[in-house]
Amino acid sequence: MTYEPYQIIGENRDSKWLITCDHAANTVPDFVNGGSLGLPPQDMTRHIAYDPGAAGVTRALADALDAPAILSNFSRLVIDPNRGEDDPTLLMKLYDGTIIPGNRHADHAELQQRLIRCHRPYHTALEQLAARRPDTVIVSIHSYTRQLRGRPPRPWHVGILYAADTRLSRPLIDLLRDEPDLCVGENEPYGGHLPGDSIARHAIAHQRHNTLIELRNDLIETQDQQQVWGARLAPLLAQALTHTA
Repeated sequence: MTYEPYQIIGENRDSKWLITCDHAANTVPDFVNGGSLGLPPQDMTRHIAYDPGAAGVTRALADALDAPAILSNFSRLVIDPNRGEDDPTLLMKLYDGTIIPGNRHADHAELQQRLIRCHRPYHTALEQLAARRPDTVIVSIHSYTRQLRGRPPRPWHVGILYAADTRLSRPLIDLLRDEPDLCVGENEPYGGHLPGDSIARHAIAHQRHNTLIELRNDLIETQDQQQVWGARLAPLLAQALTHTA
């Protein structure tokens, strides 16, 4: 079977919404060190390798909004699709205290191979999906671990990330904070966006409405939890969009 670096769901859905999942999978393609980064299986199921639960939420949200979605099919440790090509963290050799053996000696040629076979095809497909309509709204779904090694627990259930463009994120934060059972982070657990990342490249550069949603991964471990979050976020996003200028 031919390796595909991404999956598209609902390609023919005519919706202004486009749901993206940059860190959907922990796949290591065969052409990368024979399909292994030298990490034990337990590390490849951790947040260092992908965003656990994010793919399921992406599918559920896309179904709830009747929207297309695109999901990566390679581990962020192979190459990070949510980084620009000139970002020094594009190919990580150490992550949350774990050395990545398969990346320790990766040279320029290896980086180029991963760009050509994984990173660039994903972004080309995302760009084509986003360009189908002039009013595309991009929602990027991510997840994060409750606690990094040696760090205090993170209290937020969900975080909304934005940089200069707050048109969709600001009303979405307000709506989420109206939910009595949620602790909502604003640019938490991470701050804003990085130059050249997916939102900067496909949304901000084209003045498209956008937001990035971070869900704590222990809240989206099961398919049922992922379905609940997809169904919960869809009407809030639709309502938030009505408040954009």
